[in-house]
Amino acid sequence: MITADQIKTIAVCGAGTMGAGIAQVAATGSYRTILFDVQAAMLEKAQQQIAQQLENAVKKGKMTPEEKDAILERIIFTPRVEDCKADLVIEAIVEKLEIKTTLFNQLAAINTSDAILASNTSSLPVSGIAAGVDHPERVAGMHFFNPAPVMKLVEIVKGKETAPEVAALLYTLSQRLGKTPVMVQDTPGFIVNRVARHYYLEAMQVASEGVATYKSIDRLLESAGFRMGPFALMDLIGNDVNLAVTRSLYEAYNGAPRFAPSPLQIAKVEEGALGKKSGKGFYNYL
Repeated sequence: MITADQIKTIAVCGAGTMGAGIAQVAATGSYRTILFDVQAAMLEKAQQQIAQQLENAVKKGKMTPEEKDAILERIIFTPRVEDCKADLVIEAIVEKLEIKTTLFNQLAAINTSDAILASNTSSLPVSGIAAGVDHPERVAGMHFFNPAPVMKLVEIVKGKETAPEVAALLYTLSQRLGKTPVMVQDTPGFIVNRVARHYYLEAMQVASEGVATYKSIDRLLESAGFRMGPFALMDLIGNDVNLAVTRSLYEAYNGAPRFAPSPLQIAKVEEGALGKKSGKGFYNYL
């Protein structure tokens, strides 16, 4: 089994906000990084996102222009899954089990049996993703939080077949990337998303009842110590992604009322108001 010291190349599958952020984290950690997405437009947007965030860090004096250039040079952007040959592959695509499973089987076919396959899933069972993949013992969850370059927490998720040394490797690697890892068992929503559902759902209930505006609720919770209010955070994550996680937990917990999706967010998704990525969500970004 590969060790943390042997990790030299990290591939990230999915160039959305989260995938681009994870790629930035990996490259900043001095790892050769491959960022894959089938959509060229997503890769271009991710490249611009990473370059802008690094430029902002330079302006704030957090890194030198030379360090920024070195980080960018370590990232390879590709629309070919065949290029995702790495010591560690982190999947950050849509929250649909069958799509993730298909990708993992593709990754298993092009990589050695020692390559670690990690999912950034926020709610789906890691054991379900690993099922049917060759050497499921090397499959685990590595759940980053948005925005990945800023947020310190990473949930390391052990599936039923995950080898202890694989979970330990991801724990060590997270620390080397400057993160704070927490080891969790494979349960719906893990820890953070299971608890955080109510941060979003109750906020939407309050707004739906006309008690307060999105902005007032956000400001109040930010003044209480939260880094971002629920509506700003949902817009950053993407209302479609946030709703998918809520639905996943609602189904996993047999329709428990406390996880029932909000009609307010369902309406936002149906009208295409997905948040920052669409230019409009709970707030207008156009």
